[in-house]
Amino acid sequence: MRGELAGIAIRIARPGDADAIAAIYNHYVAGSVATFELAEVAAAEMAARIAEVASHGLPWIVAGEGSRILGYAYAGRWRTRAGYRHSVETSIYLAPDATGRGLGVALYDHLLAMLPPLGVRAVIGGIALPNPASEALHQRLGFEPVARFREVGLKFGQWIDVAYWQRCLPAGGSLQSAAAEVAMRA
Repeated sequence: MRGELAGIAIRIARPGDADAIAAIYNHYVAGSVATFELAEVAAAEMAARIAEVASHGLPWIVAGEGSRILGYAYAGRWRTRAGYRHSVETSIYLAPDATGRGLGVALYDHLLAMLPPLGVRAVIGGIALPNPASEALHQRLGFEPVARFREVGLKFGQWIDVAYWQRCLPAGGSLQSAAAEVAMRA
């Protein structure tokens, strides 16, 4: 990585990262509408969430500088029905002092590159509005706005709209496995 991103390492999250990830997330829980969670999340709960994502074979990654976690991103299941298994919803959060350095793009690029080999076709990002920075990030990464739900969240005494952005990835190994599934059922 160049410039301000030199020295940044991106890797799969480990259980020991849960404290740092919870601290980053809780900043947004307490002070923004980026998440509709109302109570801070304990490190043990965050570790369980990381394990849940991993149990579905999906990535949760962190970006760090030395031993400090600066941000994280992950792909979780979009829906539980089997027909949705090739679609994911992504989330990304950065430490407040790590924004504006290109770290969000680097994390998201890394995450998106991991998904096609896992059979992921559709990537969906939800954005509480207004959030010009997140909208710009998704647009820069090739996502397109596909839906806007009005006043679906309530936090800090205000109704919040949510926009969904989507990007379709090139087909990975999923098409062959899908054809094999159909052949096995015939």
